[in-house]
Amino acid sequence: MIKTGLFSFLFMWSVCCSAQKPLMGVFVGPQLTTAKFTNTGYKQDTKSKVGFQAGFGLKVPFENKLFFSPAAIYSLKGYKVTLNRPTFPPDPLATDNNTTIHTFELAALFQYDFSTQPSHMFVKFGPSLDFQIAGKEKFNRSTGGPVDRSMSFGFGDYGRYSGNFLFQLGYEMDNGLIVFGQYSYGLANLNNADGGPKVYHRVFGVSVGKYFNQKSVAVK
Repeated sequence: MIKTGLFSFLFMWSVCCSAQKPLMGVFVGPQLTTAKFTNTGYKQDTKSKVGFQAGFGLKVPFENKLFFSPAAIYSLKGYKVTLNRPTFPPDPLATDNNTTIHTFELAALFQYDFSTQPSHMFVKFGPSLDFQIAGKEKFNRSTGGPVDRSMSFGFGDYGRYSGNFLFQLGYEMDNGLIVFGQYSYGLANLNNADGGPKVYHRVFGVSVGKYFNQKSVAVK
């Protein structure tokens, strides 16, 4: 399924790049990142951490005020969780966990502009494939002693692949500047271990960006 999704995204990206005069831009911004964390049906208390994202995207005309808007995104995510029952990963004796995860997302988004004027509000929405590149975790054991280590990814540990649904609301200016808020709703469990917890990304952020060739394609 991951290979199919990746192939579909790359095909969509190639089609967008070959389209007539797509807008090309970059964006960056801070975000609050946490997770929905349950273990054997019991919700565990979580807290947010500060992360950020940076990416590159396209805006390709589709129909009237609707556009394709694929993006490639680096996203620094993570969460803090307090554990009140045996949990693996990270460890059956862990009482908490503080994770920092480097991820790379390929997002297949649609954009709807609320106006045909060069300066306008917009909304974006769509799924993303989320690749967990690397991560660190820090936790304490009930028997004493802190643990600080790299996260292990595999069939019996944390999952390397995930998926999200992204929603953005923003404003695009006639000079190509953009600002938007984004909410990322995790759809896939970050844990692969049998009998382990269910962990889903939850991220809210604000970003600013710039389309480099805005003037050449501005709607008249």
